[in-house]
Formats: sequence, C-alpha cells, structure tokens
Amino acid sequence: MAKSDIYSPLPPWQRTDYCGTLRGADEGRDVALWGWVQTRRDHGGVIFIDLRDRDGIVQLVLNPTHNAAAHEAAGDARTEYYVAARGKVVRRAEGAVNPELPTGEVEIIVNDFEILNVATPPPFAIDDGESVAEETRLKYRYLDLRRPAMQHNLRARHQAVKAIRDYLDAQGFIDVETPILFKSTPEGARDYLVPSRVNPGKFYALPQSPQILKQILMISGFDRYYQVARCFRDEDLRANRQPEFSQIDLEMTCPRPEDVQSIAEGMIAAAYERVRGVDIKPPFIRMTYAEALDRFGSDKPDLRFGLELKNISSALAGTGFKVFADVLAQQGSVYAINLPAEHQLTRRELDELTDGVKTRYSTGLAWVKIGDGGWQGPIAKYLSDEEKSRVTAIVAAKHADTLMMVAGDAAKVQPILGDIRLQLGGKFGLRDSSELKFLWIVDFPLFEYGEEDKRLISVNHPFTAPHPDDLLRLDSAPLGARALAYDMVLNGEEMGGGSIRIHSRELQLKVFELLGLSREEAISRFGFLMDALGSGAPPHGGCAFGVDRLCMMLCGTDSLRDVLAFPKTGKAVDPMSGAPSEVDARQLRELSIKVTP
Repeated sequence: MAKSDIYSPLPPWQRTDYCGTLRGADEGRDVALWGWVQTRRDHGGVIFIDLRDRDGIVQLVLNPTHNAAAHEAAGDARTEYYVAARGKVVRRAEGAVNPELPTGEVEIIVNDFEILNVATPPPFAIDDGESVAEETRLKYRYLDLRRPAMQHNLRARHQAVKAIRDYLDAQGFIDVETPILFKSTPEGARDYLVPSRVNPGKFYALPQSPQILKQILMISGFDRYYQVARCFRDEDLRANRQPEFSQIDLEMTCPRPEDVQSIAEGMIAAAYERVRGVDIKPPFIRMTYAEALDRFGSDKPDLRFGLELKNISSALAGTGFKVFADVLAQQGSVYAINLPAEHQLTRRELDELTDGVKTRYSTGLAWVKIGDGGWQGPIAKYLSDEEKSRVTAIVAAKHADTLMMVAGDAAKVQPILGDIRLQLGGKFGLRDSSELKFLWIVDFPLFEYGEEDKRLISVNHPFTAPHPDDLLRLDSAPLGARALAYDMVLNGEEMGGGSIRIHSRELQLKVFELLGLSREEAISRFGFLMDALGSGAPPHGGCAFGVDRLCMMLCGTDSLRDVLAFPKTGKAVDPMSGAPSEVDARQLRELSIKVTP
C-alpha cells in the first residue's frame, strides 16, 4: 500500500462549526470545517468547493495567490472525498449571493486544506434532484443516507420520538424495556424463531409486540408504562410493511377508553408541534366502526373529502330491476356514490371503472348520469320514475351528477365503493396533503369469522376486553359482541390503536375457548399470564402507534423506507449487507439445526 493511500485516523484540527449553520452574522470569524465534497469547480485557477455535512452546504474558495499549499491540496479533491478546511468567513461579492442556499451570502476563504479520505465515483448524485431506483438506493444506503432528504427525515424521526418521550414522561409514564428473546405465543402473524444453543431443540421468539409483558407490568403495579419497542413479524410484506419495526407502546391502570385516547392525542399533537410546528387541537372526533363502513366503506376513512356512500336499498324496495331485486330479496343492500357535476368522468373512464370492479371483485358497477332528460345510462330504463326520484333524494343528486351503484352483501359492497371513493378522490385532487383530519374509530367487533380456518378469530387480539354491554352475547351471539378497542386514523391511514384489556382470568379463558383454544391449551400456552391475572390484576388498557408510519406522515412521504435508516425490500432482503444469508455449517451444528432442501 502506497503511503499516499494511508490517512491519519484523526482529523488535523477540531471542527468549530457545521457547514450549513454559517450566516452573514459570522463574517470575519475563523472557522474549521469537515465534510464531503459536493462539487468542485476550477475557475481560472481559483477552486470553488461546495462542502457538505449534515446541516447543509457552504462554499469554499481556494485561491493560489492567497495560500498556494491549500490550493494545491484541493487540486486532487473530487466528489464525495472527505476533507477538512480552515479559513475565514467573508461575505460574497454583490451579484454572487446564492439565494437558494441558507449559507448563500457567505463563503470561506481557505487557509488550510487537507483530504481525509478519497472516494470512488458514486453511483448517483448525493442530492435530491436525481431520481434513483430504490434497489440502488438500498444497495448503497450509506450514500443514500447522505442525501439532504434522508438527513431531514431521520432527524425528524428523532425529534418526533423525543417529543413523545418528553410528553409521556410529563404524564407520569416510565420507560421499561421488555425482552427481545421471549416465548412464542399466537398473536396473528408468524413468529421469527431463534434457536437456543444451550437448550437444544427449543426456541425463543422475537416479539410481535410487548402485549403480554406490558399487561404484566400493569399487574406488577407500575401503573403507567411506555416503551419505544422493537417488533418483529414474519408475514407477507406489502409496500409499507417491514419485517421489523418500531412502535410507541403504552399501558395504563384503570383507564376508560377515553383516558387512553386523550393521552394518545396529546402524544401525537406533541410530535406534530415539534416536527412541523403544527398546533393540533384535541379531542379528535369519534366514529363507530359500523358508521365508518356505512359512510366511507373503510374502517380507516379519509375525511378530507366527501363522496360518502349512501344506502339506497329502501328507495329500491319492490323494484322490477332483477339485478337489484334479487340482491334485496336475499337481505343484501344497494349502495351508491354521487359524483358531483364539477368532477366529470368520460364514458371510457366509466367503462374502465366498471371493468375494474368486475375484474377485482367479480361483481357489477351500475352508473347513470343526471341529464336534461333525467337519468341516462345502461340501467336507467330498468328503474321507474318513482324509484329514480327516491334514489335522487337520498343521494342529493343534481343536474350533471354521476351516480355509481353496487349491489350485494353490505360487508362486500361497502369496501368496493370505499375503494372507488378513494380512486375518485385521488383523480380529482380532493385529498389535500396539507389537511390533517384525525379521528378515532371505536366499537370494533370483538370477533370475526375466519373463512380459511372456519372459526372465530380476534379482530384486534385475544386479550381485548368485550364491551360490558355485550358480555351476555359471548354465549348467545359472539359475532355481535363489540370490543373496547379503538384506532386513531389520519387521512385514511391507521396511525395506531389499542384496547382495554381483559383483566379477569375466567373471562380470558372464556375468550380463548371461543377462539378454539381449550382450557388446557390456553393454560399451556399462556400459563404465566393466567397466573398473573389470578393474582389481583387491576383493570388496564393501552395502545400502540407505529413510529415508522407516524414519521412517514410527518415527513410527507409515501414510503416507510424513507424514514428508516436501514430498511428491507418487499422480499425482506437488505441489499446493502446481503441479509438474510447462509451461515457456517458449524454454527448450525452448535444449534442442533439441519437445513433440508
């Protein structure tokens, strides 16, 4: 190795300032800076370098007549070299000020310059102007993270979490860490398992959430707990889902749902105020799960625009239109969306929308336009004037409006029109990104019927308490029982949620029984929790909020990967490190594991 390739492990002088912090008020100061070369320009022998660090960019000026040694040293500098510079802050000449840079009114006349490390040519420019394939960004994440947008996002994440910690601390919560290596318990998704070398054939599980442990902390008398918890779920990934993620977890003793919701509202408001300077004023509105589905076709409705669903079944009672009549005869429903006249769809667009519904949902979409001569469209001739009048009144349709209708079981129809509603909201620019429409969805069902397993499954998780008014339904009609559960929603995105928990041992065993676990199986899997519940457990409840989702919303990006330092792809792969990877055969033998093809 040549001597010129070896650099001192220590910088030649102490840094006095960050590049992006220098302003006109610093004129005349002697400063020492470290950073990466953003650009290097040679103008008639005078070298100009834009030096970049985490706080921004400042211009260095290296003039051979001012300091020949520094100018010579800078001659070798190239993009992304890491360098150190010392010099004096001066104001730029009139006409040379760069208004696009916060530091644009000053520059540094360099007296000393030293290259601390060289760099190979980067595969993409380290700025926010170039569109780079995500796979490339993830492979060279150490370069991608240097971009101003990523620096901003991760700093915003720090600020959000700091604000939340400060808020919860002021509310009397204490931060308690829970284990990463724990017992495998069924919570909805597959566990990541970790083999135990000292207990051959036995495994730990990485936590899907600290749910059981935070309940035990309440039983243990801590009263108010929180944690920025790392969670792991081995499930099929979607665009905004990662195999490992962070959540703000909190639990309280003896709360009512509104108590937990009030704490969560204050927590989110603190994050928005700290990161974006937005003053959010709780309380947020409450909407039942049933109302959300009936009006918006979703349990996470976007309230930034109207286009609400309307149940027009009553207007079509006794209709002669066979498609609708057959559905209504089977206790189904007909729902409609009214698209106002200012938002017009062409016949081609309506046909594409109809074909899309047929392809995705195997059902039909009926539409009509309100024209000068009344209803116009494929089904207009099948409905009587009286039926048209009743439907028009329910949906408040006016001239040139477009009605879209779907018939079937309400639980299937509502999400279809809910999806169409979101498509229309996006198409016509109705989803204003500057608006913040928070709400709580409450009164979720306690159970739903799992078609795949042919049994009841928990809508939230098996430790969610039933609504006290519905306790008797557990024996007679469990699918009709409501849960003391709640989700916070912002602009159509679920921010987080929680529930009041079951604190009675016998009620917990009853719920396990309804979920298909015998008393013996429940005690075998959750014996430590059953014992804890039987030791004077107080009522308790809490919630959890995804840190990644919150930060994504705060930063105005549509990808979780933009607020994570080292995310994984949709196939749970880290392109930078190559994880997951094969391991040495000796390691497998030590763990008593054999890999089969």
